[in-house]
Amino acid sequence: MSNAADAIESRSRLRGWVPPAGYDKWRALPPALRPVEPPPIPLELTLLLNRLRLCYARRAGPAILEQAAAEGWDHMRVLMALFAEEAVGRDHATREHHRKSARLPSGKTFEAWDPSASAIPLDAQWALRSLDWIGRAENLVLVGPSGTGKSHFAEAIAHAAIDHDLRVAWFTLESLTATITRSRIDATTGEVVTRIVRSELIVVDDIGLLPAGADEAEALYRLVDATYERRSLILTSNLHPARFDTIFPRGLATAAVDRLLHHAHVIVTEGQSHRLAEALDGRGVRPLISAP
Repeated sequence: MSNAADAIESRSRLRGWVPPAGYDKWRALPPALRPVEPPPIPLELTLLLNRLRLCYARRAGPAILEQAAAEGWDHMRVLMALFAEEAVGRDHATREHHRKSARLPSGKTFEAWDPSASAIPLDAQWALRSLDWIGRAENLVLVGPSGTGKSHFAEAIAHAAIDHDLRVAWFTLESLTATITRSRIDATTGEVVTRIVRSELIVVDDIGLLPAGADEAEALYRLVDATYERRSLILTSNLHPARFDTIFPRGLATAAVDRLLHHAHVIVTEGQSHRLAEALDGRGVRPLISAP
């Protein structure tokens, strides 16, 4: 597949599925609020839906058929309602599978994010949250001291990407290096890297916190090279990429940074650690209550 095709694929998936007119009304069927449960669908239809693996249509079937009978729906509208329910159920299941496969670290999303408390400029925050840059196979580099929200923002972006039906892979530099190093044993490094870059967004967190050497530099270079102009990377680091040659061998660091920054948004986070500030204010733990 060409580089352009990969970016176009990501961009089209960001647009998402557009439900048909009247879809919200079809889904407004809360069986739990009904005084009487709708009658079950016929056994023959249940067996057919099971055979076709239309489990979400089967679950919604009784409520949809009851409303269809009450309102005199035609066959086309009944089928649209059943298939729409199946589509939404499958989309939700796929997203949850992608979320689990991504191995995101802590479940931090934008619901717990305070835009005004971040050192990231507000206009940059909203532009990055649009995810348009992923459709263009651009990168995001978050640079700053520990506790300034880099990992939280990166994980929140990752959750948002999954909610838009994109695949995400999350690594620390240590886990990425271990993955690449293990693949050398059976000479499958190329296959492993190819499998990683099937994700439209790959995150490598906390570069520069632990000692790094040739193995770490090789792992990062292989990933940056494989994703160049094809996939999007998010890197978080306490070091600006221009200083990666202070922790990696110069040759590999230069080659990796050259490709990484060519199409990258570099955001510098500054200020005091949010974690340290909460700890000093006594907000890092719940108050201790002695037993009566």
